[in-house]
Amino acid sequence: MNAPSTVLVTGGAGFIGSHACVELLDHGFEVIAVDNYSNSTPQVYARVERIAGRFVGAVYELDIRDRPTLSAVFDRHSVDAVVHFAAHKATGESTRMPVEYYDTNVGGTTALLRTMHEHGVHQLVFSSSCTVYGDAGHGPLDETTPPRPTSPYAASKWICEQILADVCHRHPEYTVLCLRYFNPAGAHPSGLLGEDPRGTPENLMPYVAQVAVGRREQLRVFGTDYPTPDGTAIRDYLHVMDTVEAHRVALDHLDDGPGMRVYNLGTGKGSSVLDVVAAFSDACGRPLPSEVAPRRPGDVAELVADASAVTRVWGWRPTRDLTDMCRDAWRFQRLHPRGYEGSARRPHTKH
Repeated sequence: MNAPSTVLVTGGAGFIGSHACVELLDHGFEVIAVDNYSNSTPQVYARVERIAGRFVGAVYELDIRDRPTLSAVFDRHSVDAVVHFAAHKATGESTRMPVEYYDTNVGGTTALLRTMHEHGVHQLVFSSSCTVYGDAGHGPLDETTPPRPTSPYAASKWICEQILADVCHRHPEYTVLCLRYFNPAGAHPSGLLGEDPRGTPENLMPYVAQVAVGRREQLRVFGTDYPTPDGTAIRDYLHVMDTVEAHRVALDHLDDGPGMRVYNLGTGKGSSVLDVVAAFSDACGRPLPSEVAPRRPGDVAELVADASAVTRVWGWRPTRDLTDMCRDAWRFQRLHPRGYEGSARRPHTKH
């Protein structure tokens, strides 16, 4: 199979996007990255290049909803495929900012699709989410589980999937792979790249890491009355390196056939909030303080992916577990107690 040689990565400076840039560069792809830096920093590109030993081909500061500016990127580069990460991504925050989530996630995707079509680019790997399944009950959920999104974030991802399916139906030249996963966690094993959200983290792992390093006093556990063994919500955590490896493998399979295909990514093993806290406590060598808070709107008791389909079709499966995620996340946080902005370095970006 002939994988695309030049890949545009949207959200390239973000947590998953920056790790994806490393993965793609490591495997011989040419990478063009765009990001508006709303929840990231251009300083990550120097780290990407240090790890990969190669430069990102070009990086651009832009909002993908700005079609003329995005179009100029396609004019300058011969893009073969797009990996689309750029989006707001927090369930709880989306219930407080629904319009912003729909505008960014859905509006960004439609602007990207229109720009791709104008430039004859018809191959896309889309970062979706297992949150589309919503409150579907206990046990691993496979791709046949009917979507029941319970938050604006989840709904925005489901709407994007429906748009992509409609595009593929109307334009048979398109190939789209939608990857549904929940809670990428961990960091690059070098400790140079990790998760460093702006402001108060909305996701569990970076919040726990900031408590461990002393940036925050204690963790707030949102709900201890869920119908789970320890009363806290259960999620399927996936190491960020496994996550981006799957996206790179997806690029290898874009030539498998036209149309849209949907695959879950996950370990198939659920971890509760208290499981994550215990594992991170082991990683950092001390117990982490926490307090109980009410449930957050939009959260469900359990979301665990049945990811056996992608193993059957591609022969791919994750190889890292929660212990690895906490070890690598702690290494990054320990080396960068104040995050990227607190580290003294000269950023390198190439335009």
